[in-house]
Amino acid sequence: MVRLLIAAAGLGMCLAVVLLATLSPTPIDRGYESAIERVLSVLHRNGVPNWFGYGWFEFSANVAMFVPLGFFLALVFPTRFLWVALPLIPALSATLEMVQYFVLPARFATVNDVIANSLGGWIGVAVAGMVVVAVHVRDRRVIRIWREKNVIEVREPL
Repeated sequence: MVRLLIAAAGLGMCLAVVLLATLSPTPIDRGYESAIERVLSVLHRNGVPNWFGYGWFEFSANVAMFVPLGFFLALVFPTRFLWVALPLIPALSATLEMVQYFVLPARFATVNDVIANSLGGWIGVAVAGMVVVAVHVRDRRVIRIWREKNVIEVREPL
């Protein structure tokens, strides 16, 4: 129950950030072009290849924005239904891009954004899956140790 409350709260916060970033009337980077250029300049001076320009920076930002969303979305579902998050992420991203295209004329809806958002969300789902597996493995190990020490009596399921 605590896991579900934390996951739902995290999902709500991430969804709010994503909605604010994607559905604002103007592009989120408007007015920050020089700051982004300075960041890219610092990255290039520190070994990041020159081909990593604004397009890749934006793509990476979209991936990063959807990682926590995918993580918490996956945790909202019971373990055996964790996979349900996989098709929901591109569906959400495509919906947001369509809203941008049809409702927000100053925004740019692109297939690349759907790809980046989906990739980020799927990375988040994968991380959530690894966390769930690690917790299950740890729990089984703890129960086994407690059984061996006769600390608890665990009944087998009927």
